[in-house]
Amino acid sequence: MRNNWTKQEIAEIYHQPLMELMYQAATIHREHQHTGEVQVCTLLSVKTGGCPEDCAYCPQAARYQTGVKAHKLMDKTEVLQKAEEAKNNGSTRFCMGAAWREVRNNKDFDKVLDMVKGVNQMGLEVCCTMGMLTEEQAQKLKEAGLHAYNHNLDTSEEYYEEIITTRNFDDRLQTIGNVRKAGISVCSGGIIGLGESHDERIGMLYTLATLPEHPESVPVNALVAVEGTPLEHMNRVAVWDMVRMIATARILMPKTMIRLSAGRLDMPMSEQALCFMAGANSIFAGDKLLTTPNPSFTDDMEMFEILGLQPRKAFKETSAHVHVN
Repeated sequence: MRNNWTKQEIAEIYHQPLMELMYQAATIHREHQHTGEVQVCTLLSVKTGGCPEDCAYCPQAARYQTGVKAHKLMDKTEVLQKAEEAKNNGSTRFCMGAAWREVRNNKDFDKVLDMVKGVNQMGLEVCCTMGMLTEEQAQKLKEAGLHAYNHNLDTSEEYYEEIITTRNFDDRLQTIGNVRKAGISVCSGGIIGLGESHDERIGMLYTLATLPEHPESVPVNALVAVEGTPLEHMNRVAVWDMVRMIATARILMPKTMIRLSAGRLDMPMSEQALCFMAGANSIFAGDKLLTTPNPSFTDDMEMFEILGLQPRKAFKETSAHVHVN
């Protein structure tokens, strides 16, 4: 495992002829992962809309007119019911998202801690994505049984201010550091198709691959352009761009779960198969990713059957990822 990649080295990998890049990534994937095994995750929006941030891609930002209605934090009973449904449909990781800028020490956070305990008791890997976290809050989530925390970089440090101005790139890294210190598994990736250049995509991969420890999970999202957001007119990302990002991420971070995330609804099975060949080994399943449409469980299980893929068991190799302070 290397954490000392240079941008030049990453650029040389990224810009290879696509077939060669895919072959290298597939070879490394076989050396470090069980091929044919895909982690199935479900993402539920437990608190929707009304976010004060100005992320240019996000339908949940209060300042954009996207038709997303703000809802307060869901009831624990309903969340556990959704978790049970996800488990019955084959998910082994259940992620709860709240449209907050940062976690605050209040009754809502206490309720989230209670939800984490409940989902954990079901034998599911429980994940949260709720904005910025302090070290103390991360520790409380860990004690409640949180397995992973998602906090995406979104894009490169160089392009960040083009997409978000209500926080800075270092805020992202601070939260990732707080999560890591608490011994929680880190999930962090980004979005392509925001108008960024290839160099800026390489910059995002550089930050992820040179963290002191690679994230255990890296979601690669294709922008879903939502009407009412500043990026509503962006064109759909080509599958070749997704394949190039996934393959490069696989080579840089061999043991990481690379998650084929947002944008799958627009990808036929053949395109998704190319992403799996390039090293993707995790998906979000279920009809919605927070507020964005997603393929149904039935469609995904049919794809797994045709491609010969198996869902990965929960907590597999967890002991290898235990972080010691």
